[in-house]
Amino acid sequence: SLRGSWRLRSGNGSLSLRADVPGCVHTALLRRGLIQDPYYRFNDVMYRWISLDNWTYSRTFKTPFDVRKWQKVNLVFDGVDTVAQILLNNVTVGRTDNMFNRYSFDITSVIKEVNFVEVHFLSAISYAAEQSRCHKAYSIPPACPPPEQKGECHVNFIRKEQCSFSWDWGPSFPTQGIWKDVRIEAYNHYHLIYFSVTPFFVTSVQQWCLEIESVFDVVSSKPIAGRVTVNIPKLQTQQTFSVKLQPGEGSIVLLVNINKTSAVEAWWPNGHGKQTGYNMKTTFIMEAGYQIEKFSKAYFRTVELVQEPIPGSPGLSFYFRINGRPIFLKGSNWIPADSFQDRVTYDTLRLLLKSAADANMNALRVWGGGVYEQDEFYDICDEIGIMIWQDFMFACALYPTDQNYLASVRAEVLHQVRRLKSHPSIILWSGNNENEAAISSNWFSIPHAKREIYIRDYLMLYVKNIREIVLSEDRSRPFIASSPTNGLESVKEGWISQDPYDTHYGDTHFYDYSNDCWNWTMYPKTRFASEYGFQSWPSFSTVKKVSSAEDWSYISNFSLHRQHHDSGNVQMLQEVGYHFKLPQSTDPVKRFKDTIYLTQVMQAQCTKTETEFYRASQSEIIKGEGHTMGALYWQLNDIWQAPSWASLEYGGKWKLLHYFAQNFFAPLLPVAYEDQGVLYIYGVSDLHVDQKLTLRVDVHAWSSLEPVCTLAKEGVIVKAQSAVPIYKESISDVLERCRNCTRKSCVITFCLVGDDGLQSPTNHFFLSSLKDAVGLEKTQLSASVSKQDDTYIFVLQTTAIAPFVSLDVGSIKGRFSDNGFLMTEKKKVVVFYPWESTSVEELENSLTLTSLLDVV
Repeated sequence: SLRGSWRLRSGNGSLSLRADVPGCVHTALLRRGLIQDPYYRFNDVMYRWISLDNWTYSRTFKTPFDVRKWQKVNLVFDGVDTVAQILLNNVTVGRTDNMFNRYSFDITSVIKEVNFVEVHFLSAISYAAEQSRCHKAYSIPPACPPPEQKGECHVNFIRKEQCSFSWDWGPSFPTQGIWKDVRIEAYNHYHLIYFSVTPFFVTSVQQWCLEIESVFDVVSSKPIAGRVTVNIPKLQTQQTFSVKLQPGEGSIVLLVNINKTSAVEAWWPNGHGKQTGYNMKTTFIMEAGYQIEKFSKAYFRTVELVQEPIPGSPGLSFYFRINGRPIFLKGSNWIPADSFQDRVTYDTLRLLLKSAADANMNALRVWGGGVYEQDEFYDICDEIGIMIWQDFMFACALYPTDQNYLASVRAEVLHQVRRLKSHPSIILWSGNNENEAAISSNWFSIPHAKREIYIRDYLMLYVKNIREIVLSEDRSRPFIASSPTNGLESVKEGWISQDPYDTHYGDTHFYDYSNDCWNWTMYPKTRFASEYGFQSWPSFSTVKKVSSAEDWSYISNFSLHRQHHDSGNVQMLQEVGYHFKLPQSTDPVKRFKDTIYLTQVMQAQCTKTETEFYRASQSEIIKGEGHTMGALYWQLNDIWQAPSWASLEYGGKWKLLHYFAQNFFAPLLPVAYEDQGVLYIYGVSDLHVDQKLTLRVDVHAWSSLEPVCTLAKEGVIVKAQSAVPIYKESISDVLERCRNCTRKSCVITFCLVGDDGLQSPTNHFFLSSLKDAVGLEKTQLSASVSKQDDTYIFVLQTTAIAPFVSLDVGSIKGRFSDNGFLMTEKKKVVVFYPWESTSVEELENSLTLTSLLDVV
């Protein structure tokens, strides 16, 4: 391995420093104290010079073996970011131009006992500009990002993390560096490069089988024969194969039939069963060269993307069947966890992914403007049952298709599919993010006469190249060309449909920041909602780390600088203003904190309304629309400390939205909506069996902690894996039944309870905007904190009904069991799960309790 300490120097040699590999220039400069935190205040713009320079990594190393004894020696880079020339002992051994590719350079004739390796980087910004300049025949839009993103141009001309040139939630830090492992590999005879295991269920014989693919580099000039033994002890399965490896690079595919007498436990998504994996040992014993022992895990699961006609509805369904069972996908969209990938550790990933599972999610979409995530990301998803919709890394742009570019993309796709296809968590390959829509809705104002050129490029890239490779390399999971797409209908229309947002086909992305988000009629009754969401600000403790006191106002230069989405800060206030009074405090810091709190309340309540609408639409067709089978809101996580659509702040802190998600994604949930003066409640269930439950409906006056009236409807049948109407009453009847109630003075809460302790979260339904509520009084909220085992218990007390009660312990890492809730009882117990060691005293000193009436 060549990990560890390298030298790093700037283009003109004026800066020279020690740098870690894997790593990048920015983090190296930061660790040596040569720059401040790049995320601090306006540093993203101040540090542009770093990305504009051409840096060089170098080191000497001793060869730990006798060079003469090995037939082949390779210098292998798992990831180079991005454009570089690689020299060993002053000889150019190769060049790189793709961050997502694995590069192996033959150095057999160049390596000595003591070696000097250099990686000369070219600025990604200048490379992208040069590539664009050279593409003379026609332009490839978009040229530059919108000005509020403060980003760099022509990112579509470089195979690099697309959001590293800026995005509408992230900064521009076009990094340079060796971002993954680098090593020397020496071998005789043969060498194993890729090893993958994919499961299939053969229905004709009712038997599982595994397809094992091994990709080898064979150095000898004639074929090498031998035996391969596959052993899965727990499944009493052992098979031996005779194989012959041909010279050069090639693969062998083995089919292992699982012993029929063994009970195979399948891999299930979170909330639907266990994530069983079986230890497997594959041994290669060849007539020449070493014996190779490969230890891996075998998982058994099937996935189908079902697109079939639906009775009573034009179009086609769009849902996933896992192991033969239709599964409603609940989750979010994943973006890179940091602008500097070397800072994304196993612990970072574990914390974010565990938070997704803890919020009852079973799926994430790895979005196409970031990176193909590291192996550990998918390992964790395999282990905790998070299904992955995997985009290829193309987003919101058109792309070139010249021969060099296509060759680079083909290598990238081949490498990534081979690297990742063994993961049961990955259930779908998707060609790009929003590029079908970009052409069909003409985002880039392409004149009609020129449209054909871009359509031809689109087909060349996603259909003739990417799709072809995916289909030949991986038959175990579905592929779609874009998102949003009309699926099979898009294919029928030549891969670019007239309206990729059509609710009758495929998936949709939906955003609306100007209409009232509490009004469910504005949402599309789609087959699958793969993107939707609302912005909010991260909590004050998160903002504080990267700002100074003069920044702490919603209209400061800093607040404007951090907002990369056009009019984003104004849109949030507009959305807040529909239902809440805007903060008026004369203390600017209090006003800033109150505004942050309200944007989080708004985001949580908006996303809740929309997600509940999607979940409640899964079993019905209304006016030809419905059967919604997925809700993935935008977005799960943050790349830095800034306003965004995320539910997890940079560093992992849960926003109120994430606490709400834990409830709106609960396996059993009652959902209410109002239509023409009538209140409807649906029972939504992901459980595998029908449930006989009691629906409790309480009506509270804002002015009293005692419910005005309660109703218990017994024997309610909530069907397995469906959404069914379980209650209906006109609002006027509710108000009359609960005398003393008006729309403005009362609120409805409701939950489902079973005999065996099964219980849904308590949900709420507002009868009016809270800015119009009558009888809400400022409450005295208090909390006592005590330690219990590894957790802390917060006992909350209130003197009046308190909406959106928020507990915030600043920058102490951890999460609460519940937050942002409507407190309708005098006392409530909330558990705090710490992610680092803390104490009662620390928590008490850091605690801020806020409810809606604390905002003035």
